Amino acid sequence: MNYRTYARAVIAATDLAGKLAPPPAAIDLTPADDDDTAPPPTWPGRPNNLQIVHGKFAKVPPIAGMRDPQQRARIIHALANHELQAIELFAWGLLQFRDVPVPYRRGLLAILADEQRHCQLYLDRLAAHGHQFGDFAVTGHFWNKLDDYRSPLHFSCAMGLTFENANLDFAQEYANAATEVGDLETAAVLQRVHDEEIAHVHFAWVWLQKFAPDEPAWETYIAHLDHPLGPHRARGKTFDRDARRRAGLPADFIDRLAHVEAKRPSGQPR
Repeated sequence: MNYRTYARAVIAATDLAGKLAPPPAAIDLTPADDDDTAPPPTWPGRPNNLQIVHGKFAKVPPIAGMRDPQQRARIIHALANHELQAIELFAWGLLQFRDVPVPYRRGLLAILADEQRHCQLYLDRLAAHGHQFGDFAVTGHFWNKLDDYRSPLHFSCAMGLTFENANLDFAQEYANAATEVGDLETAAVLQRVHDEEIAHVHFAWVWLQKFAPDEPAWETYIAHLDHPLGPHRARGKTFDRDARRRAGLPADFIDRLAHVEAKRPSGQPR
């Protein structure tokens, strides 16, 4: 199977089995034939109970809700939806960016597979809390930024160095909160997601340097984010400096990010 056929199937799937079907071991990563010119979908297929709604109809409890198992289930549900969107968006990136080097394409596919595993881990924890995916409304925040992903560099700066970078803080915060209330199984899942996110941030950092080798990294990063995205969305209320070192970010980049005030999508401080 060619990677483009696989990526289209993932985005178009209207059931979770299609979304979570892992890439074939022998997938062909070479450029597709010239007759494969259809643009990538601009909206994902979804089962009826996972159709994307406006954020005001899909409120998620704050982290303090981890103390209550029912609110915790809603938080886990939202985290699963983040992973589902990431699966779809990395498939979209495989289709959108036709002229990238094969190693970049291979990296997108590997991250997509990681996100599939993360999504399933959250679904398992959701089931342990007596719920299934689709019991609560879901947003499409990553999909709503589609116009911002104008190039592979824009995509890496938004997805890898902003959303996934922030998850180095969020996943750890939620893991700590789950541990505090004795839900060690959920804490272990969150810790695993946190640890594996480090490689995703590293991938984005490596390709920022490859796509813009002669430009200052921080300025390049800022220039490839469209308002309201920015470095204030690339971190949480806490700041996991060690994870970013492990991701390969240089000290000056980490220091600049550490001094940015973390903000919510609304623009309010975290």
